[in-house]
Amino acid sequence: MTEVVITEHPVVADTGGAGPYGLTGGPDGALWFTLARSGRIGRMIPGEEPTFHSLDPECQPTVIVAGPDGALWFTEYRGHRIGRITTGGELTEFAPPTTESGPYGLTVGPDALWFTELGADRIGRITTDGEITEYPLPWPGAFPSVVDTGADGALWVTLNGANAIGRMTLDGAVTRYELPTEAAAPVGLTVGHDGALWFVEIAAGQIGRITTDGEITEYPLPDRAAKPHAITAGGDGRHWFTEWGTGRVGAITSDGTVEVYALSERHSEPHGIAVGPDGAVWVALESGALARIDVES
Repeated sequence: MTEVVITEHPVVADTGGAGPYGLTGGPDGALWFTLARSGRIGRMIPGEEPTFHSLDPECQPTVIVAGPDGALWFTEYRGHRIGRITTGGELTEFAPPTTESGPYGLTVGPDALWFTELGADRIGRITTDGEITEYPLPWPGAFPSVVDTGADGALWVTLNGANAIGRMTLDGAVTRYELPTEAAAPVGLTVGHDGALWFVEIAAGQIGRITTDGEITEYPLPDRAAKPHAITAGGDGRHWFTEWGTGRVGAITSDGTVEVYALSERHSEPHGIAVGPDGAVWVALESGALARIDVES
């Protein structure tokens, strides 16, 4: 097994799972993260005290990304808005035309930011000026979750309710690819080192891979009850994912070799995972910390 060192940086006291949920690297060299259960956005530089920006306590901020305009953008699942916060803490919020839409996934696309609407079966597009366009999906109950921009320039999305992966061009044309495993419930998605899309199947305990031509391969995890949640392409050539159900993180190579690593406690609730400004993989733990993963050569 590859040797790794995991260092946890507490950012909030353990409040019963009200810690970090999603995270990303900011243009200011800091880690920015969402606190879904307390309605806040956090900022941390390792070795310094974290700072926090309060939102509506019930808005449930979820996925956060660094935007093309130098600000941080995030979804508010229960607030039904897209948020923007500058590195100086200036907040702006934008509401999609569809009410109760439940924005969740978010990515920087070729032309704008794109997001999913869990409650409305739609994909949304928002410019840095806040102009929003929505594209309804033709599959009721699709429950679009995480979205990313593929190597082919299209938007790729996990369709949790439809048990499929979707592809949408920038003009709104959609294609659906059914998963081989029934009721797999795909969630997290990332562009891999090999140009394919890698995703997690939370209900099946598997990692999936889909090429831009639609060819799907699935890789069972050692613990099928692991509940993998999010996935990202790490700097070591592997794809790192969180195991929400077991308090572990794992890595999978492009040929399907899996290794898993335990966090400090089983109930740490790892959710978001991303490469930070320092090039390391970081994990958001709802138990109240951000964890840094170092791969030892």
